[in-house]
Amino acid sequence: MERNWFTGMKKLTTRKIRKSKLSATGKSLQVLTCYDYQTAQMLNETELDMILVGDSLGNVVLGYDTTVQVSLTEMSIFGAAVRRGAPNKFVIVDMPFGSYTTFDKALENATKLFQETQAEALKLEGAYPHQLDIIKRLTQSGIPVMGHIGLTPQSVHEQGGYYTHGKDDSDKARLLAEAKLLEEAGCFSIVLECVTDEIATIITRELSIPTIGIGAGKNTDGQVLVINDLLKMGPGKYPNFCKPIANFYEQKLKLISEYILKSKKADNSDDADLHH
Repeated sequence: MERNWFTGMKKLTTRKIRKSKLSATGKSLQVLTCYDYQTAQMLNETELDMILVGDSLGNVVLGYDTTVQVSLTEMSIFGAAVRRGAPNKFVIVDMPFGSYTTFDKALENATKLFQETQAEALKLEGAYPHQLDIIKRLTQSGIPVMGHIGLTPQSVHEQGGYYTHGKDDSDKARLLAEAKLLEEAGCFSIVLECVTDEIATIITRELSIPTIGIGAGKNTDGQVLVINDLLKMGPGKYPNFCKPIANFYEQKLKLISEYILKSKKADNSDDADLHH
């Protein structure tokens, strides 16, 4: 068993994660996104449970409008970088849009991404029949899969925008059915994104595997946040379910601006000395 050199925290496995229900352990699973080597090194020194290399890197790192533009190659490059930086953490990498539209394509791309990143697991959005078949085959092939329902950003155009899911009875029933099907397909945990607190609580109670919430209330077995939102690393607005613990954008802007001003004054002083 690998051990975190800095904290003595044992690296999680899918077996341990499956047993990490908040109701049984009293401790919630904490997950953050990460996209680069140095940030991964920092997270490797903490007691964070899991790292998600999300396709949200398209928004916060690459400047894309949506995650739909993210490629398999980009996920592989960033996923491998994070894995190198955090060898003692359980790393999950997103399968990007279009990489699992057919059964054969999904198996080929998932195998490639899993091998190239050396991640511990992959995450797939959705619970349609063909996606369930893919998850079953991947888990049978030795590739752990984290599920993802509710708001699925890769399908934001088909869903009709960003909004909270599970507000009416039919939607609640659909989400609960999808969660159970994902568990049956072999997922070791499921992300619930932007669903009502009520349905998140019901799903969490009904499943034997952990639920990881993002904008899904406080009653899930764990929480995942985009680290760029948590630290406010960009100038834009952050989601209403994330309360930043810092403002890195303003801090870095202030420090760099002060450095530039001081450097320019020093240069001007040197020029003045040369003319005397």
